Amino acid sequence: MSDAYIVHRVIRRIASWAVVSFFTEIHVIGGENVPHDGPIIATATHHNMMLDPAVLSCAFPYKRVLHYWAKASLFANPAMKYVLTSACNIPVDRKAQDKQLLFRGTFRTLAAGEAVALFPEGTSYTEPHIMQVKDGAAWAALEYTKWAKENPDKVKKGAENVMIVPAAIVYTNKSKYRSQVIMEFGQPIKMDQFMEQFMSDKEGASRAAVKRLTAAIERELTQLTVNAPDWDTLYAARMARDLLWPEERSINLDDFVAISQTLVDLFSTPDLVPNINAIRRHLLTYYSLLESTHLTNAVLSSLPLPATLDPRQPVRLPSRLFTLILLIRDTLALLIRLPFSIVPIVIHAPAYVMGRVGARLVEDEEETQAQNKVVFGLLLLLMIYPAAFFVVWAFLRYTPVGAVVAVGFVALFASYHNKLINDNYERAKRLVAAWRVLVGVWAPRKWDLSLSAVAQYTVPRIPPENPWIERSKAKAAAASAASSRPTTPGPHSGSESASESPSPAPASALTSGADKGKSKDKSKSKKKNKPRRPPTRRVIRHVLRARVEAAKALASLFTQLARAPEAKRVAASPHLARAYGGHVDVAGELAEVDADGVTPQEPAAWRSAHEVVAFLKARGAKIAALHDRVEGDWAALSSDGESFESEASPEKGDIQWVPPTRH
Repeated sequence: MSDAYIVHRVIRRIASWAVVSFFTEIHVIGGENVPHDGPIIATATHHNMMLDPAVLSCAFPYKRVLHYWAKASLFANPAMKYVLTSACNIPVDRKAQDKQLLFRGTFRTLAAGEAVALFPEGTSYTEPHIMQVKDGAAWAALEYTKWAKENPDKVKKGAENVMIVPAAIVYTNKSKYRSQVIMEFGQPIKMDQFMEQFMSDKEGASRAAVKRLTAAIERELTQLTVNAPDWDTLYAARMARDLLWPEERSINLDDFVAISQTLVDLFSTPDLVPNINAIRRHLLTYYSLLESTHLTNAVLSSLPLPATLDPRQPVRLPSRLFTLILLIRDTLALLIRLPFSIVPIVIHAPAYVMGRVGARLVEDEEETQAQNKVVFGLLLLLMIYPAAFFVVWAFLRYTPVGAVVAVGFVALFASYHNKLINDNYERAKRLVAAWRVLVGVWAPRKWDLSLSAVAQYTVPRIPPENPWIERSKAKAAAASAASSRPTTPGPHSGSESASESPSPAPASALTSGADKGKSKDKSKSKKKNKPRRPPTRRVIRHVLRARVEAAKALASLFTQLARAPEAKRVAASPHLARAYGGHVDVAGELAEVDADGVTPQEPAAWRSAHEVVAFLKARGAKIAALHDRVEGDWAALSSDGESFESEASPEKGDIQWVPPTRH
């Protein structure tokens, strides 16, 4: 690495500290697809603001230096130019009409055999699927290849051909502290198949070649990420995933995206089973209640909630005390460690507090929350750690040896804090949740919110739209994708509308077209009127009831799929259908980008329902456990032993419990 990149090395080191302090792991897949040297353009997804370039730069294979685009006007000042250049920024004059002039800095970087990193979506956003991929990366790659052929004397040997390397950055929960990151690199895209058309003299040929390359980039990024047609489908798939893998971090990260996309495809299948709307409704209700109470299914699944805890049941006192003793034991075990952790916790407390404050400033922008947590916390740590260094150094009388010892002490102290958090954070969360739940289920019945009052917490919240996304193109793409999923053939086709009970309007419908483009005053008013987080003690029985119903609903779905005929098929993403023996519509595969640059709709694809069930089981899905009685279901009952359900008879088409077949 050149000495000119000293600022880059410093920034990357600080970014690495910040990323490691927030996420538990950055799991890299497909690193072998990244060339060890030579010119490349890494095109990465952009769904988590500044953390995306931080993650990409810190964990990029072979520690290759990544150069990013910056406005050419920022380089006008000589001092600023040095800092930006040393930080691996490339000047881009976006007003230039000549592409060769526009990408001049990019050409110099690629000609030296170095790597450029771009975010072709153009902005960071939170949506259920990739919304847009712009043409900048494609133009840069093709124009460089053309320029390199015309100026061989300006190109380093071996740097004549550039490749585009797609990079998908997927977060298990992008705004959650101590979550995980998956960075997967797709197959490199070579320019050979596009250059003939790009160099053609025909009118519009160059633009058509660029559109084809952009479509190839988008296709690769889509295959490496999780994409759902709407928020309801994505939320239902997430909730199903959490129920099938109830333990924290029980999914192999190599399979995380494939599992998530398979579940999204499953819930995207029209007429999947007769009561699919009711199943989705129960999953969405449970998901929304968990979000409202800041609980997780993993935490609830780990809690000891035997029937002996039921205060309304005449059980012997020792049985009830046994469970309480377990909770008290775990509490004491955590408190015993307090003397060893109190100093790191107290010293880092300002950083945690400021991180929470930063997240609350942008609570409607999920893609910005993690960034604010990291930035606000990092700013505090950049004051705390130097202060700690000078305190230790002063204690050692400001000697040179004392300075070295002080640096080592601060580094070990930071490492000890991270290890302490990794060992105790999840345990502390479970313990706090256990006491919250226990207080809720033992609280008087009259404290519970009524069904009408809790209804506002049973519809998942939809993130606000990003104003920088070209909605017209995104909606056209979504419509074409939806049209490529015909009704599933099978014995239940067309029967759902007759047998299914009407379900509430989907959460995505809450953001209607009439709400768009309204004044800022109204949006502020809407923000003020947003439902407040409900007290756990008043809704915990509703949460536990929703958990029972969601588990039964999911069990019903997989029982019906297991009993379905061999010919039963479910919708699939084309790349998953190819990988697991499904079927892809050949005509749709052969369609190409038209002369106007419009990408064809995704080809229809299918997988066998039995194969999908086997796929999930092979990767650890606890489908059989869904049929077991949910521990803690006693708490979902009212004081007189009746269900919280309305006294009216259940709606026709609602969940019908189908017991598993006995062999």
